[in-house]
Amino acid sequence: MDTHPRTGLSATEAIARRIGDRQDLLGLDTDALARVAGMSRPYLEFLTTAGPSFDPNGFLRIAAALGLTYHELVAGRTGPPPGQASPAPRPALLRLTEQECWDSLGTRGVGRIALPGEHGPAVFPVNYAVDHRTVVYRTRPRGAADAPPGTGVSFEVDRIDDHLSTGWNVLITGTAEHIDDKATLQRLLRDLAVQPWAGGPRPLWIRVRPASVTGRRITSMPAPDED
Repeated sequence: MDTHPRTGLSATEAIARRIGDRQDLLGLDTDALARVAGMSRPYLEFLTTAGPSFDPNGFLRIAAALGLTYHELVAGRTGPPPGQASPAPRPALLRLTEQECWDSLGTRGVGRIALPGEHGPAVFPVNYAVDHRTVVYRTRPRGAADAPPGTGVSFEVDRIDDHLSTGWNVLITGTAEHIDDKATLQRLLRDLAVQPWAGGPRPLWIRVRPASVTGRRITSMPAPDED
């Protein structure tokens, strides 16, 4: 079994330590982590001893529940999180119009859904698509990202260019709806084909119907002309 030359831990032990350290940081006990990851506690505990080669999708779900990428969970962070660079020269903070916000979201991608939680708002990454100026995503019934109909939610997408110290974010606030109309579901499956990265059956479609759509862009203004 390979061990890390500095820590003496095997790869599986190092992953288990990362999971434990991240749980401590987020205040998640094992039952809560299993619930957010969509698996039973015994299976979660088994995966931490079996390693990612046994069930890569399972580790992807654990990583998402911990707010990490798969690579960060399995191999550890190899660099600082984004936002460590200095501000751009002549930075400017610009407000996006609603049309610019929708243009930035595009047709699909990965965003974050914020839902009311027992101890405060809880935020989860989801694969989304844009459908007639609403946002839709798929999840498990009664799963972590299942927002009951009528729940007030927020949805956020951002992009950061750490090299140029520029980026943008779009924030949608509104209410959640469960999509149960068969014709609509067939159209969504046919036209949008949202495939959640977390894997597993995700039969529940949720629509975020916006009450407000706002966005900002951080950019660098051109240098003034010199005489």
